[in-house]
Amino acid sequence: MTGPITLTEYEKRTVALDGGAARALVAAAGDRLRVGASTEPGEYRLEATQHVGSIVVPGATVLIRPKVALENLFVMLEVGEPDWRPHDFSWDTAGGLLPAFAAFFARSVERTIGPGLLYAYREEHDLLPALRGRFDVAAQFRRQGVAVPIPCRYEEFTADVAENRVLRAALRRLAVTPGVPPLVHRRLLHLLARLDGVADVHVDPDLVDRLHFTRLNEHYRPALRLAQLVLRNVTLADRAGARAASSFLIDMNALFQDFVTARLQRLLRDRLEVLAEPKGYRLGEGNRVVLRPDLVFRRGGRDVFVADVKYKLLGDELARNPDYYQLLAYTTAMDLPEGALIYCSTETGPPDQMITVKHTGKRLWAYRLELSGPSATASTSLSTLARWLVHHSSRLISTIRQAPRGDPV
Repeated sequence: MTGPITLTEYEKRTVALDGGAARALVAAAGDRLRVGASTEPGEYRLEATQHVGSIVVPGATVLIRPKVALENLFVMLEVGEPDWRPHDFSWDTAGGLLPAFAAFFARSVERTIGPGLLYAYREEHDLLPALRGRFDVAAQFRRQGVAVPIPCRYEEFTADVAENRVLRAALRRLAVTPGVPPLVHRRLLHLLARLDGVADVHVDPDLVDRLHFTRLNEHYRPALRLAQLVLRNVTLADRAGARAASSFLIDMNALFQDFVTARLQRLLRDRLEVLAEPKGYRLGEGNRVVLRPDLVFRRGGRDVFVADVKYKLLGDELARNPDYYQLLAYTTAMDLPEGALIYCSTETGPPDQMITVKHTGKRLWAYRLELSGPSATASTSLSTLARWLVHHSSRLISTIRQAPRGDPV
């Protein structure tokens, strides 16, 4: 292949590839891109999944685009940048998600550390020729009477803190990833130089979730969120005698669910409690058949509504039969009269508003979130959904109170 292979998520295509490139794609992407032999020699069938981004291997580059607009993908990333311009990151100019994301991350880090690096006090333990801070008695006992140098414990005001280590690790990962444009690569190297006093160490992406944000480091939050995505989703594989293989792939199913959950938790604060994948629900008697609904809405400590979040859409049909079965199981186990399927909408077509289940009277709603238009439309659609949920839960709450509550076990 002379140029990149471009797919849309869930698209299938037959392309000409050499066997080595096909095997390298399988190794780099795993089940995130399905690669199978075609009936014609020298051709392979590629099938994209819900993962979008890029895969670069010797002999082939595959770009997988999301169905939603790139502008809305950045909205879904919840990066918190108020003045970014979506036209700066179009597919035509960027060529794929990785270049656009790398440019956006570089800009976010520049904005974050531009006024200066974050500094904080960190306790250090060291052997020094003169006493600094406090004498480390425990360390001295381990030294069996050696008088000099002196074991000391002291507070160091340093930029080598967790927040900066996360940024440096992500910058370093992107700087060696194939597919990053030269101009962006130079910006990444410049930012690494700004973080020169920060240690190069392995960083667990989950560290970002454990950080405590205050007014001192709150401005780091958007860049750290992007850095976490880099560390989780950019993989590298060095190959002897060939250029490195890499992949940058984001799971749109997980991203959409996290996005809807986070937005609804903010929009419904003080009106409904929004629980994400709560544990403890059982479908069968005797606590059999575990259930984990995506979203449970509570008011006054009682479950009043349940919802399942679905990203994938095919054709004009909105709700799929298995999704209805799953939602019916949730409403049955929780003894709720209604529930909803929340879909990502990227195509036109009349939605299935609601079905009433025979013999039970349960009402299962299919709600369409509009993400095919500009970001303002996406925000409006989420606000409308929040109001819809408040209305339905308020209407149902008197009915639910009359029924015995099926508490989670």
